[in-house]
Amino acid sequence: MENKSRGRDKFDKYKNIIYLLVNIISVLPRRLRMLLMNSFRNQNGIPGLVIRYILLRSLTNKCGYNVSIHPGVYIFHLENLVVGDNVSIHPMCYIDAIGGIEIGDDVSIAHSTTIMSSEHKYTDCDILIKNQGVIYRETIIKSNVWIGAGARILAGSVINEGAIIASGAVIKNTVESNYIYGGVPGKKIKER
Repeated sequence: MENKSRGRDKFDKYKNIIYLLVNIISVLPRRLRMLLMNSFRNQNGIPGLVIRYILLRSLTNKCGYNVSIHPGVYIFHLENLVVGDNVSIHPMCYIDAIGGIEIGDDVSIAHSTTIMSSEHKYTDCDILIKNQGVIYRETIIKSNVWIGAGARILAGSVINEGAIIASGAVIKNTVESNYIYGGVPGKKIKER
């Protein structure tokens, strides 16, 4: 908890400067801001965290306070992404918000997690799967959620408040509040 407090304290100390930089960078063309986001994807340290936050805040549908995007995170279709306050997304995560992704407040997403909002159609056996197109489904991660390392959150999933997703779990559909889910496919393990 001490590290989180120090991070929030630093954010509070410099938030006026950060928000000023967000306003300045927001006047740049979107394509240039996306290019900058990709260029600073792997920047380490505090400068990388700050630059990614400034760009994220200018590119997403909504981005809250004190959001930490660590190096090596790939986020696509930022215009369809909503991120709450006090969210951390750790290295090597892959997030594709083409169908819409909403992440609530106080969410921690461990390294190597995938969050999707689209899936391939596959039901017609007379047509190649790759030629059947895709379905877009909004994925919602509510507040106070912890997603363990290497979890896969598939399109259309809803992870309710207070849930924990175990490392390596594959989640499809709805996760109940205040339960731990794990396994492939993800199943309810126990109440918190």
